[in-house]
Amino acid sequence: MIGRNWAAATAAGVIALYGLPALAGTDKAAVVKAYADIAEATFGDSLSTAKVLQAAIEKLVAEPSEANLAAARTAWIAARVPYQQSEVYRFGNAIVDDWEGKVNAWPLDEGLIDYVAESYGTESDENPFYAANVIANKQLKAGGETIDATEITTEVLQKLQEAGGVESNVAIGYHAIEFLLWGQDLNGTGPGAGNRPWTDYAKGDACTNGNCDRRGAYLTSATALLVEDLSWMADQWKTGGDARKQLDEKGADGGIVTILTGLGSLSYGELAGERTKLGLILHDPEEEQDCFSDNTHNSHYNDVVGMVNVYKGSYTRVDGSKVSGPSLSALVTEADAALGAEVDGKLAATLAAAGAVKARAEKTEHYDQMIGANNPEGNAAIQKLVDGLTDQTRSFERIITALKLQPVEFEGSDSLDNPSAVAK
Repeated sequence: MIGRNWAAATAAGVIALYGLPALAGTDKAAVVKAYADIAEATFGDSLSTAKVLQAAIEKLVAEPSEANLAAARTAWIAARVPYQQSEVYRFGNAIVDDWEGKVNAWPLDEGLIDYVAESYGTESDENPFYAANVIANKQLKAGGETIDATEITTEVLQKLQEAGGVESNVAIGYHAIEFLLWGQDLNGTGPGAGNRPWTDYAKGDACTNGNCDRRGAYLTSATALLVEDLSWMADQWKTGGDARKQLDEKGADGGIVTILTGLGSLSYGELAGERTKLGLILHDPEEEQDCFSDNTHNSHYNDVVGMVNVYKGSYTRVDGSKVSGPSLSALVTEADAALGAEVDGKLAATLAAAGAVKARAEKTEHYDQMIGANNPEGNAAIQKLVDGLTDQTRSFERIITALKLQPVEFEGSDSLDNPSAVAK
């Protein structure tokens, strides 16, 4: 648990975010089951939207055009919505955390995959595959390792993932696909996202930047792997799946601890710290999660929505239907009505702060501009989100005591706990 004294503030008269009433005598086991049901639906939606993305990418590669590239980009952004709402399941569920790197690892050294600007450089002391460019090279030799990429297949991409034991060698997942759709964002903290031309997938003499056929093979293979990996995870949350079995084996109290571990760790160490405060401290656009597409504001917003879904026991599917059940919110309110109101208020404030960042990104400036130096208004909008996430985490800690649970360890972050070390 994050060890700091915290003065609890009671949020009176707060309207529950989803309007779900506290149910007298809410059963903990039923709350855990609802949590698993929401996981099944969320990962199921992540899979279905990834399949739509796959179809759009297959059309782009078969019939390259500006319109088909735009459609693939739109499908990628749509696919991020349910996936980001699933991230609250990562912490506390080992089966998700062990798998997550296949689909959402970042940041990545994009020179492993494709051509990059001269400013990127040609070598790195930490990464022998830093500028390997598998799309342009059929044989990769670095650090005593040789990878045969004569044909770019799913098997080759799996070998490239973390090649040489380097975490930034991200060859698969959403962000590898994002890079192949948008290209590098060379604008720093200025306006603009990546601007890869559709002709990077063109046929014959219309091909730009070379190797368009291999680039298309890479993109389709990476997307096939994404669908395969999401399909596997969706199955784990179905009745009889290993994720449900592992959750059930923890018992009712253990399941509640798992829910809180996910809420507190995503809220504090991961989202407030590593994904948000770190970039704000460094004013570094490379520290924004969806850095090629400038979609970070949506990803952060949907992480918060995912936390609300789990706490309130209600998820709205991409088709508009709802999956809901007995909630942690109800349990907390029954145990301590004032704390229940407090948590509702903190979640509402954080969702509003994330919504404000999202609205600013859509109307004023993108996320990478907001974290830039000499931008007090943009910095303040991001800091308000960090403050909301940190504040709600303190209330999550109070739930542990209110429900008389075993101590829970939330993920920490140097960006929040020791920012002077990060700044160096």
